[in-house]
Amino acid sequence: MQLPTPEDLKKRRNELGLTQSDLAKRAGVSQPLIARIESGDVDPRLSTVRKILDAFEEAEKEQQIIIRDLMHSPVLHVSPEDSVEEVVNLMHVHGISQIPVLDRGIPVGSISEDMIVKLMSESKKKSISQLKVSGIMGEAFPTVSPGISISVVSHILEGNPAVLVVEKGTVVGVVTKHDVMKLLQGQ
Repeated sequence: MQLPTPEDLKKRRNELGLTQSDLAKRAGVSQPLIARIESGDVDPRLSTVRKILDAFEEAEKEQQIIIRDLMHSPVLHVSPEDSVEEVVNLMHVHGISQIPVLDRGIPVGSISEDMIVKLMSESKKKSISQLKVSGIMGEAFPTVSPGISISVVSHILEGNPAVLVVEKGTVVGVVTKHDVMKLLQGQ
């Protein structure tokens, strides 16, 4: 087996779309060390080269998983005209904590257990069950195309509970943080 040259390592890192910092974090080394290895200033230990190559393999696996393979379809959803009671029943039956709001197939909002609980604690009315979803919904979940990699969606999920998968203007699937975490069980 021939060890990769500094140029080989830099080329592969760039092909995978990783910055030196990304690679360093994945390999458990410092970014300056990556920079010095790539420039040929330092001859790395074999164990360090192994860590870098393992990080490349991990990044390649992530890029091979596309959202189409992970998404749930069809997408459970509610409409803006549905009542809070209908939403709560749907969440209970399917064991979900948030749900997209679609208007004729177009994402217009989202609703979550947290929103409903907060509304219940703030509401002066005895019952909020007959309120319309349109009056309490939050922002729509972000959307991606079905061919996008899991690594991109993972970053989006850092700030969102779910991502909708849209193909030709139609919502075809949904991916949640829970779905991405389930990938760890397969490792």
